[in-house]
Amino acid sequence: MRLLLSCFLALFLTACTSPPLRGTGDLGLIIERSSGQVTLVNTSTRQPYARISGLGDLSHASAVYSRDGRYAFLFGRDGGLSKIDLLEARIVKRVIQSGNAIGGSISQDGRIVVVQNYTPGGIKAFDAETLELLSEVPAEYAPGQFSKVVGLADTAGNKFAYALFEGGEIRVTDFSDPLAPKTQRFPAGRQPYDGLVTPDGRYFMAGLFGEDGIALLDLWQPEKGARKILENYGRGQEKRPVFKMPHLRGWSVAQGKAYLPAIGRHEVLVVDVATWQEVGRIPVRGQPVFVMARPDGRQIWVNFAFPDNGKVDVIDTLAGQVVHRMEPGKGILHMEFAPRGEHVWLSARDDNKVVIYHTETFAKLGEIAADNPSGIFFTSRAARIGF
Repeated sequence: MRLLLSCFLALFLTACTSPPLRGTGDLGLIIERSSGQVTLVNTSTRQPYARISGLGDLSHASAVYSRDGRYAFLFGRDGGLSKIDLLEARIVKRVIQSGNAIGGSISQDGRIVVVQNYTPGGIKAFDAETLELLSEVPAEYAPGQFSKVVGLADTAGNKFAYALFEGGEIRVTDFSDPLAPKTQRFPAGRQPYDGLVTPDGRYFMAGLFGEDGIALLDLWQPEKGARKILENYGRGQEKRPVFKMPHLRGWSVAQGKAYLPAIGRHEVLVVDVATWQEVGRIPVRGQPVFVMARPDGRQIWVNFAFPDNGKVDVIDTLAGQVVHRMEPGKGILHMEFAPRGEHVWLSARDDNKVVIYHTETFAKLGEIAADNPSGIFFTSRAARIGF
């Protein structure tokens, strides 16, 4: 009897000290850039449940997820790659893999994490389970000259597309054999500054800082090379000041159209994705930074560069115009929709909080205190290509 009681007590104490059971489908994290920590959140309850510190310089950090949504891989400005367990709310492993990094991605099969680096220029592939370094692909574009890597995105077949800023190239590296990667090179134009893969995984697009236009590579037919589209996209003949470069990863495709931030202009460009021709422009209240579609494609939410970075405009894609304007906080840096789009989370950096709004009524649903929040990343990203 005494033995049974002891076993029962041990089981009871273990249950009390174990983390509560959670599903991973409605979890996520908020990056707190000033303190080197992340806040873990539940998107159903719209509440935080843990904080994890000791993550280094998160001033331009981003995250991707394992296929099951349990683990987040965090890429820090200081070259740190951190693996976080969302269920146990802890750092599984952290490595410093470069001098200056600005993002990364995870392979289609979830086995490889790839980091893009500024210093030294290139990409590195790591085992997603152990964070063991598997291989490195230097971004050498001329003898002894190395480029910053930007716009890294996963594509089908465990391939990754990315751009070389100084090198003026788009590259696609195949990690089917992660110990012996193979790379294709495509001339792209002057100074590609960011990139994205379209939601269907077919096209890689790189915005050009050194000239007007966008470089487009058909990943289904890469042998045709990169071509230039939207040659008037950019600052044009009249060079306008650009207070913050738009994030291409924040561009949206909805209802057969792409919605792009017009560089230096108070406009959102509308492009037919069948022809890659501009079909319209929508006036907004500032220089767009992120132009993000609600999951159903009915709405486009737009935030802005300074001095309009306290404003958000909402475009109705059926009406083709702004239908709601709001000022939810100071320094709105990032937006993330709940997996099915019923609410949206906005990081208000200068107010030290994240605010949450209903996307149909625009009613404020709540807020979460955070230290200079920037990126917000939900586990629903785990099932999407190009993230």
